[in-house]
Amino acid sequence: MRHFDLVIIGSGSGNSIPDERFADQRIAIVEKGVFGGTCLNVGCIPTKMFVHTADVASTPKNAARFGVDEHLDGVRWADVRDRIFGRIDPISAGGLRWRAEDNENVTVYQGLAKFVGPKTLDTGTGEVITADRFAIGAGSRPVIPDVVDLDTVDYHTSDTVMRLDELPASMVILGSGFVANEFAHVFSSFGVKVTLIARSDLLLRHEDREIAERFTSIASAKWDVRLKRKTVRAERTDTGVRLHLEGPDGAEVVEAATLLVAVGRTPNTDLLDLARTGVTTHPDGRIVVDEHQKTVVDGIYAFGDISSEHQLKHVANHESKVVQHNLLHPDEPRSSDHRYVPSAVFSSPQIASVGLTEEQAVERGVRYVKGTQAYASIAYGWAMEDETGFAKVLADPATGQLLGAHIIGPQAPTVIQPLIQAMSFGLDARTMAKGQYWIHPAMPELVENALLNLPLD
Repeated sequence: MRHFDLVIIGSGSGNSIPDERFADQRIAIVEKGVFGGTCLNVGCIPTKMFVHTADVASTPKNAARFGVDEHLDGVRWADVRDRIFGRIDPISAGGLRWRAEDNENVTVYQGLAKFVGPKTLDTGTGEVITADRFAIGAGSRPVIPDVVDLDTVDYHTSDTVMRLDELPASMVILGSGFVANEFAHVFSSFGVKVTLIARSDLLLRHEDREIAERFTSIASAKWDVRLKRKTVRAERTDTGVRLHLEGPDGAEVVEAATLLVAVGRTPNTDLLDLARTGVTTHPDGRIVVDEHQKTVVDGIYAFGDISSEHQLKHVANHESKVVQHNLLHPDEPRSSDHRYVPSAVFSSPQIASVGLTEEQAVERGVRYVKGTQAYASIAYGWAMEDETGFAKVLADPATGQLLGAHIIGPQAPTVIQPLIQAMSFGLDARTMAKGQYWIHPAMPELVENALLNLPLD
């Protein structure tokens, strides 16, 4: 068996760990799928390229209110798809080629990794290897729900739906989280009739409730949104798929040409036979790690979706940098900082959040005050004719320290960034609002006014 100084499982954020400081180490990278991981190939990057294209396609429907007459002639799906993957696929292939051919100290194995003993790994290529240290960043995959006969119909997940051969006339999306709602925006903007099936009473139920309620109201006016539905059976039809549902009013069915399953993601821990090397997992499957990203086994680290409760690329990148440092400096370890992890939903409208929701503050007994500001009440909001977007900030009434921030509306993931910065560096709300210039009439005035609306002494 070949022995390595370091084995990295997964080529997403883990691929950034080996740099020139590892040049004297023998390193193996094991990847079961397409090189580059979820974000590059089937996640953040291609989906946002589709989202921006959808934003372009959806502008004509709102143009008349500005005195501009526009119409959409059509969407060339093949051109949209091929523009996006024509850029991404070469990056993936180039990354693999660079690691496999141009890094003399790195060996790439393209196979499904499984532990077969303590720090002993079957690479899935017919070769078993050992190593002193492991960095596990094997990611997650789409959850397939337990629906009767689902396996008898053709369905897509986020891994496959972006490479459809042609646009369907209709699509039913099973799910109510950020993946489901981003794809609902994409395909509806391209002219597809979208039906969204949710088990809960709200879309995006993990967001602050006021935000989720506003989004659900807006979405329900655009798409066929079915709330509080349980999907009990799937059925193939001559034209696509039929789902049998149970809802508040009893049994019902929905039909569409294409089915997208987007009910969540699960960590790939069950594929690795972790027990054979002693690594432990949480009940939900995530690998147990400490603040240094170390597992219970000395020399084995984990990061990203496979261990983190935050299935976000920026979290995986942060954690992989912590692992990188701790591999290089085991006697001076760094800790991951998960205090203020922001997230965003790139649907329409966009959503961004950081820190506590109002419901979490109440549940935890945290004292807070809140301030809100509507896009419609700032000058740039007038320019955009936005009537639904708003920002909400929560703060400690005694200190003014920000506890949470939530925005729904145009460019929310960008507009929220000053609030993330303030929370991360301990800047209180009053100092932030009054201690700097805010460009007028730019969108960040939304943040300024929300802060000024906090009832602080």
